[in-house]
Amino acid sequence: MALPTDPADLVGRLRRDVGRNLHRARNGVKYVAGIDRPQVGTTPKDTVWRRDKAELWHYRNDAVTARTPVLIVMSLISRSYILDLYPGMSFVQALRDEGFDVYLLDWGIPDEADAGNGLSDYVDHLLPAAVEAVLEASGSDELSLIGYCYGGLLSLLLGASHPELPVASLVTMATPVDFCEMGMFGRMFRDGRLDPQDLIDSTGNVPPEVIRNAFRVLKPTSDLTQYAVLWEKLWDDRQMEGFQVMGQWTRDHIPFPGKAFRETVELMRDGSVMADRVRIDGRPRSLRNLSWPILNVVAAKDHIVPAPAARPVCDLVGSAEAETLELPAGHVGLVMGKAAATTTLPRIFAWLRAHSTTSEKEPA
Repeated sequence: MALPTDPADLVGRLRRDVGRNLHRARNGVKYVAGIDRPQVGTTPKDTVWRRDKAELWHYRNDAVTARTPVLIVMSLISRSYILDLYPGMSFVQALRDEGFDVYLLDWGIPDEADAGNGLSDYVDHLLPAAVEAVLEASGSDELSLIGYCYGGLLSLLLGASHPELPVASLVTMATPVDFCEMGMFGRMFRDGRLDPQDLIDSTGNVPPEVIRNAFRVLKPTSDLTQYAVLWEKLWDDRQMEGFQVMGQWTRDHIPFPGKAFRETVELMRDGSVMADRVRIDGRPRSLRNLSWPILNVVAAKDHIVPAPAARPVCDLVGSAEAETLELPAGHVGLVMGKAAATTTLPRIFAWLRAHSTTSEKEPA
């Protein structure tokens, strides 16, 4: 790039670069010291139901235009604030502002008391109870489900086990079903090179450090990339906030309940999801029983749940109305960023509204 020949342009560029470097120095000190970190999960909400460590959150909204409430089912290993990072980067906020009555099921942080929680505890007990709690709190006869990542798999297993539940529609996002396509980490379990018991600690659960290191194995250069991005964004306060909250989430995992983890590894090894022969606590769970309308959202650039692992969802269920939406985004890019704002969110909102009872907007 040619240098400016106008002295005034050169002085302007020098001033800009000096200013940015001063901001980098200031923000760098704050970043290292942990000062002024943005608050996450700030969309106003109330806890309307609890069982064990699970909590059902209802996001306040005085401008609901879609009577069918939406229940978001989170993964067992991720902090739920990934869907409510901060204003302007919040899937929950966008859903609420679109006129939906939004609920989110947060699993809490497992400890020794939860080590015996298996898939049946979630699919046969906690999830159906949460559905009932949403219907009671909202006064609705039905609801829509959104399952994110592993939460999508739990939602599919819920539909396979309890198709009678009053679910108007299901949206699965970055949801793994073909574990043969889950990359190196999945192959290590399938080939028997890694035993699930080796990853379980004295509490009976898989500790967060193991989960965090597993994601590093999937993308070994991620730390170096993050530092490069950090240097580029360090001078910009707004971009710095976004980097901080995303970095916080990628480092902030929770334990995976031991029994559920062992059962998940078994699903990976035996291919029973793709073969439609899943058994949980000895009871068959056929995805062909799931007849709810379904939208499967796939991230083409996802390194956590690769697109081939998520694409087959609609082929497995018994829904007469099933659609796949694949976007050039990563695991998190499905719910935030430019691609999400222009493509993912409008399509999800349209799908939910098409399967919702609508009403005139009521005054606050």
